[in-house]
Amino acid sequence: MVKINLLPWREELRKQKKQDFIAMIGLAVLATLAVLAVVHLYIVSLKDYQDRRNKMLQDEMVLLDKRIQEIKTIEEKKAKLLAKIDLIQKLQESRPEIVHLFDEVAKVTPEGIFLTKFTQTGTALTFDGKSESNARISGFMRTIEASPWLQAPKLEVINSPSKASANALSDFTLRAAQRKRNADANKGGKQ
Repeated sequence: MVKINLLPWREELRKQKKQDFIAMIGLAVLATLAVLAVVHLYIVSLKDYQDRRNKMLQDEMVLLDKRIQEIKTIEEKKAKLLAKIDLIQKLQESRPEIVHLFDEVAKVTPEGIFLTKFTQTGTALTFDGKSESNARISGFMRTIEASPWLQAPKLEVINSPSKASANALSDFTLRAAQRKRNADANKGGKQ
């Protein structure tokens, strides 16, 4: 006998294909979601890694800023100490100069000149005094110019007394400069 299939096989085939299509779409959606989840996790891990690196760099920057501040503080202290050392060295070098200067002032001051005040500011010297005559002041200026320790005399003020008093002294103010002596000359002068 001949078998005749009266069942709606085309309908079942269509249903089967539809189910297969839906299953494929479901699998594709699941695969897409899985890929997106993996990509998301990868991006999150990259972001976390970069955040950790940024935090580490910021911590290092804070540490370096502290070190830079410490270095600046140390350099300021160093500059202050070097300035003090320089000042002490200058004082050590100029210590014998004051002795020579006073000795030289005593040598170059001629008779008839009486110093009432002697000031030194750096290498600038100011002599205030009294003189028996203007010629004595001129002689004083010449001896200052010839001195190895003094130079550049300049008469600032001279007040002559009135002609009525014969024994009156003239007041004067004279400026000069201390000569710079090199170390060899200082050593030679100390012998």
